[in-house]
Amino acid sequence: MQKIFKVLPLVLATSTAMAYEQDKTYQFTVLHSNDTHGHFWPNDKGEYGFAAQRTLVDKVKKEVEAKGGSVVLLHAGDINTGVPESDMQNAEPDIMAMNAIGYEAMALGNHEFDGPLQILDMQEKWAKFPFLSANVFYKSTGKPLVKPYTVLDKQGLKIAVVGLTTEDTAKLGNPEYQGNIKFTDPTTTAKSTLKEINETIKPDVRIALTHMGYYYDGKHGSNAPGDVSLARNLDKNAFDMIIGGHSHDPVCVDEKGVWIKDHKPTDTCKPDFQNGTWIMQAYEWGKYLGRADFEFKNGELKLVSYQLIPVNLKQKVKKADGSTEYVLYGEEVAQDPEMVKLLKPYQDKGDKLLNVKVGELKGKLEGDRTIIRFEQTNLGHFIAEAQRQRAKADVGIMNSGGVRDSIQPGDVTYKDILKVHPFGNIVSYAELSGQELLDYLNVVALKEVDSGAYAQYAGISMVVDRQNKRVENVKIQGKPLDLKKTYRLSVPSYNAAGGDGYPLLTKNPTYVNTGFIDADVLKKFFSDNSPIDATKFEPKDAVVFK
Repeated sequence: MQKIFKVLPLVLATSTAMAYEQDKTYQFTVLHSNDTHGHFWPNDKGEYGFAAQRTLVDKVKKEVEAKGGSVVLLHAGDINTGVPESDMQNAEPDIMAMNAIGYEAMALGNHEFDGPLQILDMQEKWAKFPFLSANVFYKSTGKPLVKPYTVLDKQGLKIAVVGLTTEDTAKLGNPEYQGNIKFTDPTTTAKSTLKEINETIKPDVRIALTHMGYYYDGKHGSNAPGDVSLARNLDKNAFDMIIGGHSHDPVCVDEKGVWIKDHKPTDTCKPDFQNGTWIMQAYEWGKYLGRADFEFKNGELKLVSYQLIPVNLKQKVKKADGSTEYVLYGEEVAQDPEMVKLLKPYQDKGDKLLNVKVGELKGKLEGDRTIIRFEQTNLGHFIAEAQRQRAKADVGIMNSGGVRDSIQPGDVTYKDILKVHPFGNIVSYAELSGQELLDYLNVVALKEVDSGAYAQYAGISMVVDRQNKRVENVKIQGKPLDLKKTYRLSVPSYNAAGGDGYPLLTKNPTYVNTGFIDADVLKKFFSDNSPIDATKFEPKDAVVFK
């Protein structure tokens, strides 16, 4: 009987809540990244990239395992859309790199829905790790689109990882590809999923791997609720930690729990703590690798230390002679040679196709998200005008979320164009009466700043009265709006299908999808009008907000 009694606890350990050994201290480290957006290769300053990230991950693994611990490696979504070399290869280089590094799970981000579901299915087959989301379902069958969660065994410790995707994907992802899927409320779904895994899996540690955004103190504005709201609206300590993405933030708080918005690389970092749950996010593009070291003993989890480790990030400093140079914030991380060998063919293939000159630019066309989502810019006007002319429209409207980069002065290549337009949206148009156009503007022009819905315009001037929620003094091509006249309006197909909460145009009998892809339209407009003088596209006071 004694032999049976000694063996019995080990057998039960795989199927009961007491999977861990009593009085044993387990050590494990969670490494995390998010919103890498195609940045598999380092930039021209040698910052970030998966080759350096692998060196860093391998170093941490070696250190942790030498002390008897384990490593968990997670990605909080948005591998797609942002770098042309990746975009044109459907993020294959990014996924292959993540396979080689050893990622164990990835949450579905909203940009995983920029293309048809067939591409997502192909990417899922490439990956040696699961794509997770508990709140995305097929409408027709009610079945989950991907696995809701996965369970990792780390030296006998059961760690459940639950994926959750922002509800905003319904308007941020391309509506053209979302007809057969639905996004449920992440908090409600988290409650039911936790109930299921607590009853059946009985994990020792529960991680929410989310792509919902970090909004300090739960103030999410026009965005769907994010990680702070999730933690507050669940039972205390429902999740031990939330590893997040979507808002592109380094999440660090001070000793009082106040978010440090101006966090600098190598500064001390402490994750937010809400309702018994640690909340973490590692900025964007692989600029940081998040590292959380934990100890687990007798059902209690303790955060021992936390870092946001910069991956070769550099600061611009002025030298004694007045010139400037870029200097590393922290220690240099070497490029893993095997990863370089794996990824270089993808980079070379992209370079060959993309480094073709399309024109010349005098001055800068401004597309930085911290500017174009808040005010009218010359690039916003330039793009709206290019699409307006291609569609032979009276008015052109471009959502600022569809503009992902600026264009710098000098020679401009196809790659530069694709950095601006990585989504492959199509220029479309509809014929609207003056009254219909006014109704449309009364929705679109009131979209909040700091969102991709904020619109850029061409062919129109107006006053946007935010207080009274209406537009006034509307002029089309310099003439007052005639409510009975018919006008042609050009918009990206994404917005025509209801993306960003824009009024639906695809059901309008006059709606036309031109088939002209936005990047190609911008490329042709650039080439036809080169050299481009950026000052000629300044929006000036065409659209005034009050």
